[in-house]
Amino acid sequence: MPEGHTIHRLARDYAARFAGRGPVTVTSPQGKFSDAAALLDGSPLHTADAHGKHLFLGFRPTEWVHIHLGLFGKVTFGDAPAPPPTDTVRLRLENPAAHVDLRGPTTCALITDAEKRAVHDRLGPDPLRTDHHGDPAAAYARISRSRTTIAALLMDQKVVAGVGNVYRAEVLFRHRIDPYRPGKDITPAEWDSIWADLVDLMRQGVRDNRIDTVRPEHTPEAMGRPPRVDDHGGEVYVYRRAGRPCHVCGGEIRTAGLAARNLFWCPTCQRA
Repeated sequence: MPEGHTIHRLARDYAARFAGRGPVTVTSPQGKFSDAAALLDGSPLHTADAHGKHLFLGFRPTEWVHIHLGLFGKVTFGDAPAPPPTDTVRLRLENPAAHVDLRGPTTCALITDAEKRAVHDRLGPDPLRTDHHGDPAAAYARISRSRTTIAALLMDQKVVAGVGNVYRAEVLFRHRIDPYRPGKDITPAEWDSIWADLVDLMRQGVRDNRIDTVRPEHTPEAMGRPPRVDDHGGEVYVYRRAGRPCHVCGGEIRTAGLAARNLFWCPTCQRA
């Protein structure tokens, strides 16, 4: 499932190609969004917004297309003219300069302003937002009262929105925090450092469209090691590196199941 930086990057890309650029042709070649597409067809896109893993495309004053990619959703941009769509395209937007196709999302629904606010209200703060939906104190208020592990809390979208398995594993490693520590044992100073790091890492992810978490002294060039080869791209410390040596201490990276996801950590660097 894409992490939050990907959704913010998509919001930026939708806005760059369609926001403020006149009427948009809206279709649903697959047919599952046809009624809503017909209502929106010919309307301008005024805003593309993101909160955590949720994307919102604003048409007219109070109508939004709410998109959640889930495990299989995919967005593909292209220049005009658009090729004939396949029957897997849930939503296509077109204008004289560009087109974009959405395939396989978990959610693609036309919602109102009130329904959009309800989605925001059930999500935790997002490190990539600069409004009240990006307030780290709101997340810490829940974390500091919880006996749940910090690793599980970081993946709970009601606590922190947008952090997925990669950022969870990497930020805990970067701050030498045992992933099994209860949230109530995370100090305010530790949380401030974790949040600031998430903001920096995820902004870099939006800019580069990939996740890189290693510090300059641990890059392949600095260490004389081969670059990482992985579908997710980017250089990381522990994610999907189980059984391999830690870039910092040389110990073996471990993995275990936690909250239905694979957890990765270095038991030496992240000592309990």
